[in-house]
Formats: sequence, structure tokens, C-alpha cells
Amino acid sequence: MTPLLGAAFFVGVAPVILSRRCPGGAEDGEGPPAETAGRPVTSGVPLADFKTMFIDQATIRVKAGDGGKGCIAFRREKFVPRGGPSGGDGGAGGSVWIVASRSHNTLYHLQFQREWKAGRGQHGMGSNCSGYDGEDITIDLPIGSVVRDKATGELVADLTHEGERVLVAKGGRGGWGNQHFATATRQAPRFAQDGNAGDERELSIELKLIADVGLVGLPNAGKSTLISVISAAKPKIADYPFTTLVPNLGVVRADDNETFVVADIPGLIEGAHEGHGLGDRFLRHVERCSVLVHLVDLSTNETPDADAEVIARELERYSETLAKKPRVICGSKLDSAVPGNSEKLRAYAAKNGYDYYEISAVVGDGVRDLVRMLARFVREHRVVDVEPEPVSAT
Repeated sequence: MTPLLGAAFFVGVAPVILSRRCPGGAEDGEGPPAETAGRPVTSGVPLADFKTMFIDQATIRVKAGDGGKGCIAFRREKFVPRGGPSGGDGGAGGSVWIVASRSHNTLYHLQFQREWKAGRGQHGMGSNCSGYDGEDITIDLPIGSVVRDKATGELVADLTHEGERVLVAKGGRGGWGNQHFATATRQAPRFAQDGNAGDERELSIELKLIADVGLVGLPNAGKSTLISVISAAKPKIADYPFTTLVPNLGVVRADDNETFVVADIPGLIEGAHEGHGLGDRFLRHVERCSVLVHLVDLSTNETPDADAEVIARELERYSETLAKKPRVICGSKLDSAVPGNSEKLRAYAAKNGYDYYEISAVVGDGVRDLVRMLARFVREHRVVDVEPEPVSAT
């Protein structure tokens, strides 16, 4: 899995809602400063506007250029009797390509252009002059985009590497001019070929972030605080549910200077598969992860094992593959834990065969041990990158 460039970055387009850290640092469950209590703290961007900026699904129509028509012409020059046919060929139509690029982090740019058309080939001309080929067009997509044919559901491309280039609509072939149809018995053909039509299709594009570790849990479980402590990411942190509205990525550096990418997604609640809360659509962004870190708040109530089971059920209902992914149970907010909760959650992890860790992201207890374990796990399970050959649509 290719590490992302930079220390950390937000998945979304600027401007970005940034958090204002509470004095002494606040965890997902501790209050913001008094002047901001009870309302979202933003950097000047209305919350409703920002929610529309993170776009991870889009549908576009692509149309390759038609081939140009062949020309019907005859050579007529002084002192050249019966010059014969001289119709040139039509030019080939332009094709449509998609390219994986780091210049985009979301599919937001596709909201403003839903149709992409390549240039058509020029018609052939006399004097055996062929028309010029149509111009290709290239659509930049963020790394991690999965492209499917909307009509058939066929996988067209899974863009996982910078610069990966895939042909999604092939331009039509140019038609032959009448010069090609002259024979000994048909010396003056008065017909030519039309160009072929270019491919046209509707594409469904889904963005799945590229990350090594995914953070999941109920709202206010401490996911955003953890990623802000172990990386340079600056997610929004406050004392109300669903503070995180879009996924965040952070690059974490382990003790041996090896790095791995962590994805923090919005919290899940019971019934998320039915659309409750923010739903479960953000789970697609942790499907590529090597391991899931399931954070459970030890300070909220006396049933942390029941809270953990809620997330386990939602993962199963979303995808059996995701539910079987390696998982680590992590008790958060250890500094304010309800007495006895650590033992209950540890027993739950042991019963289900999961490793168990406890942390306090604000105080720092257990954080480095968790990072070392994750770095070791990612190193052992990370898939070695192999640059793929360019794929062409048939």
C-alpha cells in the first residue's frame, strides 16, 4: 500500500473546518471553551456548506469522439487524364482516459462537469489528405477511486497508484476514403466509408481511501483525539456526537521512522446500516485497511462490552469481509474510566479473540505502545506495491 505524501492531510477540499483545541487538550467528550459551547467551532465555513464538499460518490457520462468520414474525391489536374480516386481517410476520434492523481482528494470536482466528450476526427479531404485525429481528454481522479460501468456493474478500474492510467472510452476509427476502393474493374469508386462511432457509457465512481489502519467506534469514543495525538492531522474535536462529519487521514511515524496511514471515520450508532445517524457509507473508506482499531469509551457507562458489540454488529451487516478483518479492541479515556469497565472490555476482547489495549490520548498513557503494535502489524501485513500495467477498455 503506497504511503501518502506529506505529514498528514485532510480528505476534503479547502477551506476546511479546523478544531480549536480546548486548554490542555480536549478529548471527544470534553467540553470546548465557554465562548464556543453548544455550537460548532469552524474556521469561517458554514457547516452545511462543508458537508457538501466531501464527495466520495459520483456518476459521469463519457463519450469518445466519432471517427471522421472518408472523402469521395478524384484527381483532376492538367496533363493528368483519368487521375483516379483521391479521397483521404477520416481521422480517428479522441478517447477518454482516467488517471490517478494526488491533485484531488475527493470527487468534488466532478459535481460541476458530469459529461466528458473527446474530440471527433476530422473528415477526409481530397488529394489523398487524411483528417486529423480527435483530441483525447483525461479525467483526474483521486487515488483510491473505484470505477464501474453503471449499466452492468462491471469493474472498469481500481486506481491505487499515482499516475495509473486507464482507457474508459475508445475513439471511433476513421472511415476510408474512396482511394482504397479502386480496383482493376472499379477504377472510379464513388463511395467511401463513414467513421465508426466512439464508445459512450455512464460510469459510477466511488472513492475508497488508501489507509493502513482504520479507526471505528461510537461517536465520542476518542477517535479524532487519538489521530490528532499520533499524527499531524487536526480534526474537529468537541463534546457533542458526530463532531467528525468526513473521514480524516493522518500519517503516523513509528519509533523506527517507518510510517503508516491512519483513517478516522465518523462514528457509527446502532442502526447505522438502516441510515441512522450518518449511516454506514463511510465504512467503505476502511475496507482497504490492514487492521481496524475499535475504540470503546471506558468513561461513558458501565457496559463497554455492549457498546463494542453494537459496532461489531454494524460491521457484520455492512460487509462480511470487513467484519472478518483483523481488529484491535482499544479502551479509550482511561484517565476517567468507570471502575470495572477495563475488566469488562478486556474480557470481551479475550472472548472474541481480539488483542486489547488501553489508552488515554490526552494524558498519553498507552499511546506509544499502541502505535508500536500497529506499526509492527502493518509491516507484517502490508501488501507490497507492484506498479500495474495500463488497462484498456474493450
